This record gives sequence, C-alpha cells and structure tokens, in this order.
Amino acid sequence: MDVLRPPLININGRIYRRNIVKEEHYEEEEDFSYVGPSEGEDVAEGETCDGHFIEQTDKGYRCAVDVPSVLYKYIIGKKGETRRRLEFDTKTTISIPKPGIEGQIVITGSQKAAVSSAVTRVEVLVESFRKKQPFTHFLSFPLNDGKVQEGFQKFKDEVLRQCSQDHGVSESIFQNPTKLHLTIGTLALLNDAEVRKACEHLQECQTFIRDITEGKPLPLEVTGIEYMNDDPAMVDVLYAKVNVKDGSDRLQMIADRLVEHFVSVGLMVREWDRVKLHGTVMNTLFRKDTTVEDAGGAGRQAPSEREAFDARNILKKFGSYSFGEFELSGVQLSQRYSTDCSGYYSSAGSISFS
Repeated sequence: MDVLRPPLININGRIYRRNIVKEEHYEEEEDFSYVGPSEGEDVAEGETCDGHFIEQTDKGYRCAVDVPSVLYKYIIGKKGETRRRLEFDTKTTISIPKPGIEGQIVITGSQKAAVSSAVTRVEVLVESFRKKQPFTHFLSFPLNDGKVQEGFQKFKDEVLRQCSQDHGVSESIFQNPTKLHLTIGTLALLNDAEVRKACEHLQECQTFIRDITEGKPLPLEVTGIEYMNDDPAMVDVLYAKVNVKDGSDRLQMIADRLVEHFVSVGLMVREWDRVKLHGTVMNTLFRKDTTVEDAGGAGRQAPSEREAFDARNILKKFGSYSFGEFELSGVQLSQRYSTDCSGYYSSAGSISFS
C-alpha cells in the first residue's frame, strides 16, 4: 500500500482513510481515520450521528450502537488494545457486552463530539470486518420441482454411464437434486435481529414482484447446459440454463430488482451489474466437501485445490438436454448449511408470486 495514497472508504457520505496496522492477533487489522470536520466541531444538540441518537445524561453524553456479538472481538482487539486506543483517542468509555451475548455497545463521554467520533470509528470497524464474514443466507429460486429432480437424476445417470471415463467426472461432483436452485445473492446475517430485518425487507419486495409476475407463478423451462470458465476441458462448474417459457426476461428482472433493493439497505454487496442466473448441476467443490453450497461463495477449498473435470463430451452429448418444466411460485431467504423436511434449504422467510 502507498502510505501517501491510502485507499479511501465512503460510509454514509463520509470519506475515511484505510491504514493497515500489523498485529499478532489478526493477520491485519484495519485502522481508519476520518477525513472531515475537525475534532473540535461539535455535534448539534439533538443531532444523530449517522442514524445513532446521542442522548444527554447527568454525566455527559451517551450513545448505544447495535453490533452483532460475533464482531465484538474486532472492537476489543488483542488484550483489549483496540478498545483502549479508541477510548484514549476519543476520550470516551466503550462498554461491550460479554462474548456471545447479543446487546448494544454503549459509548459515553463528557463531550458530544467525542461520543460522535467514537461511534463513527466503531461503525467503520464494524463495516470493515463485517465484509470479511462468510455469508450465512442467500436469496434463492428453488428448482427442486419433482419433474426437474427426475430430469436431473436421468441426466446424472446418463452422464455417468457415457462419460465416467473422462478426466475428473465422478458421482461426487453432482448437485444434490433436492437442493437444485438459482442463487440471487448472498447475505451475512450475524444475529436473529439481522435475519428478521432481512425478512422484513424481503416482504417489502412483494409488491414489485407481483407487478412483474402479474400475480401468477412463472412458467419456467430448464433446458441446456453451460460451463463457467473458458476451457471446456478444465471445468469446475457446469450449470443448467433456466428461462421463462414465454421468452421474457421477467425472472432476470425480479432477480436484479431484489439485489438492487438489498444492496440499497446495506444487506448485500453488489458483485455484478446483473445477476447471473445459473442452476448448478456439477461442481468440483462437492468432490471433497459435500456441505458446500453453490450460492455465490468460493467454498472452503482454494481454487488450486480443486480438481477440474473434462466437460467436452458432456457438452457435446447433453448440450440441449431438457431437465423439465415447472411453475416457479416464489423466492426464498435460504439458510446456508441447512436442510428442511423436503431436503431443500431451511427457509428464514419467503414471498409468493401470487
């Protein structure tokens, strides 16, 4: 990193420098300096600090910040060093609940500006380390209709019968048919409150979704296969193509609008301009870890540890294979590493197209 030109981060319209501080406890801990008004600039009476209300007390000022318990350690730091540095720099006291106990981090100080500064620095730390958490949930379109599952099983049987001699092709890399799905986007929801918030925002999307579907299920066809990378002889992911039967882009529209909404409320990070809808049928991540879900994450294995497979014969023989047709009735907030009574992912929330 060029110390004269450190990377900048924009949070709620404020610009911060990001400086890397080497410590033993973490590979790297990110320290942030606010680029804005001087420290002497006070916060107006009754003003909130980026959405947090700073109240006046008998002893000064107080502000409570909601932070998931899994992130407490990043504010505490090694042997409490990060918290002590924050308290010293801002002349405040930062009270943090015990590990594993959900609650609020409470910041108190004699000056409102000092409390505001501490709140901002805590929020920046939280935002930074939140992005490093693995995703816990994902928005999905289930593809596990009975007819599609039957078509997938026939596809699997025929591929293994005709192409099992091709490099890397084995039963272990096929998707579980009960978990066939399209991933819309992933979310890191770190406590029950954040899951409830995500469910509420999903419900807010119901109106525009029903406008797109005209209040009816979407008739879909799952036909054809494609691969992710450039070389069909070295493939990691093979997926089924899914389209609306009338040829419209309504499924794409719903996916893109959902991502746009969840990005706007800070629950999702945009990765692409448009959602790449793909129903994974074969994935080399499954080879050594059957619990890996194809939901936009990189899985537990580094790319160098994955054994690719030769998909040329599969593409030649099954390029236009029809897995089946069905009516998609809704979208689900699915929980990672979970299974419900049908074999699909457990649902934290859902909305219907009709």
